[in-house]
Amino acid sequence: MSLAESTRQEEEEERTQTRRILRLALPPARRLWVAIAFGALSGACAVALLGVSAWLITRAAEQPALMYISMAVVGVRAFALGRAFFRYLERLAGHDAAFGRLGAIRSDLFARLVPLGPDGIGARRAADGRRDESARGGQLLARLADDVDELPDFALRVVQPVVSGGIVVLAAVVAAFLFLPEAGVALLVTLAGAFLVGTLVNRWAAGASEKRIAPLRAEVSGAVNDLVTNLDVLIAFDGLTAAGERVRSASARLTAAMRSRAAGLGVTAGAVSVLAGAATLLALAGGIPALQEGRLDGPSLAVVALLPLAVFEVFGSLPLAFGAWRRVRASAERIADTVPASVPDGVPVDAADAGEFAVTGVPGLRVRLASAHWPGSASPVLHEVDLDLRAGERVVLSGQTGAGKTALAHVLTRFLDLEGSYTIDGVDVRSVRQDDVRRVVGLVEQQPYLFDSDLRQNLLFARDTATDEELLAVLDRVGLGEWTAARGGLDTPVGERGALVSGGQSQRIALARALLADYPVLVVDEPTANVDAAVAERIVRDILRTAADDGRTVLLISHTEVPDALITRRLRLEAGTLVA
Repeated sequence: MSLAESTRQEEEEERTQTRRILRLALPPARRLWVAIAFGALSGACAVALLGVSAWLITRAAEQPALMYISMAVVGVRAFALGRAFFRYLERLAGHDAAFGRLGAIRSDLFARLVPLGPDGIGARRAADGRRDESARGGQLLARLADDVDELPDFALRVVQPVVSGGIVVLAAVVAAFLFLPEAGVALLVTLAGAFLVGTLVNRWAAGASEKRIAPLRAEVSGAVNDLVTNLDVLIAFDGLTAAGERVRSASARLTAAMRSRAAGLGVTAGAVSVLAGAATLLALAGGIPALQEGRLDGPSLAVVALLPLAVFEVFGSLPLAFGAWRRVRASAERIADTVPASVPDGVPVDAADAGEFAVTGVPGLRVRLASAHWPGSASPVLHEVDLDLRAGERVVLSGQTGAGKTALAHVLTRFLDLEGSYTIDGVDVRSVRQDDVRRVVGLVEQQPYLFDSDLRQNLLFARDTATDEELLAVLDRVGLGEWTAARGGLDTPVGERGALVSGGQSQRIALARALLADYPVLVVDEPTANVDAAVAERIVRDILRTAADDGRTVLLISHTEVPDALITRRLRLEAGTLVA
């Protein structure tokens, strides 16, 4: 397949994904039609209120008997109350239905992101040169928060106003025609003109701004996220001023775009108001001769003249709906650009789609890997890897930086896909859920993530049913018993990303978390990368001895020299190839 054909196919997939996201944002038809019905009733009451009021005032000026206008008096009261009442019900039903979809939207998006994570998020299409790493950090957060929050507007500001407003406008044109055909035709012509002019003016004045707002909002989120998360480094290297300027610059561009959109909306409303006045003048131009000819009485002329004002009040939301449509579609396209249309082939997400995977004891792992790529990279990071991990083995994997050791660890935990075969006790991992694989094969990363909470919560994350006695026992096993007691126990704060603990303590906490999770197979990636030599040797010994006591399998990726007595064998990666 050529690059052009591949590009067209990806663009078609993105359009399909965009349409799927928009359909997902729509509430069920039965709930949506309830909101539309209330909106149509509210608009109809608004039009009827002005029409009946005009007729009542004009007819009352003729000083008839009260019995002749009493129905109109009751009608004014009823339509005034009905306008507010149905408007409230329309807002209540519409917002409840639209915002009720947010949970389903986010669940769907996360279900499609999880099979990619963490390595594949933000780099789905970097290999063809058309995709950068913009969908990371703050920008990814903006797409999954701000852009998703825009999707309810598809129902609230696009579908509902167009359908309910269209119903009211059509009924009003028919009513005007029944009063006076010339007035009905004039109203229809001016409404069509207002729709055309309002849509074009809105597109000219606010269209470009509406398309820019979502990317600019993501740019601001990304700049703020970079500033906050890297504050210590920015201060240390005197980069705080430049980072702050990036935030201010992005914020200024976003503010300018939003002001431009607001101005465009104002121009659109002004254009529609001008045409509403024109509709009233045309109605008078046709109604006055009809009054003189006796085809129309005075109160009816007042209704014909003022009816367009009420109709255009309802109609005003229709041109604005197309502006909202552009904004919603831009957000849906950005989400589609981040979230895959489907999970990778052979990756079951739901338990119903997965095969049986019951592991008893410590399983054996077998990898026959042809190649593996980091997302966005054309060249393989691993190739020709034949690895067998037998139950209870303690294997040390070494190799130069960039040889692919971390990539192999991510393959084993299904963070990174592979071309080839990977089985656990003879079961192909592609036939089972990724979560099931990760309950068997656990990873202690080179830089473990610690939550900004106390020690207890960072451990309960692995097993929320553990008691304080169990937590203290596992901390003692990894050599942190005395340290925990000296720091005040399990309520000891660890700080954001473990800022209040050392690198060695962070690694031991991560190891304690892995022991609590009770992984039969443990992959430990460079546990000594952030500590001095003496501490590194103790950490390695503790990991291997703990594994030997439990009988679990360990693949230890380390540059630190390990005594032969603690391991069963050694492996080495060279340029992505495994050698004995």
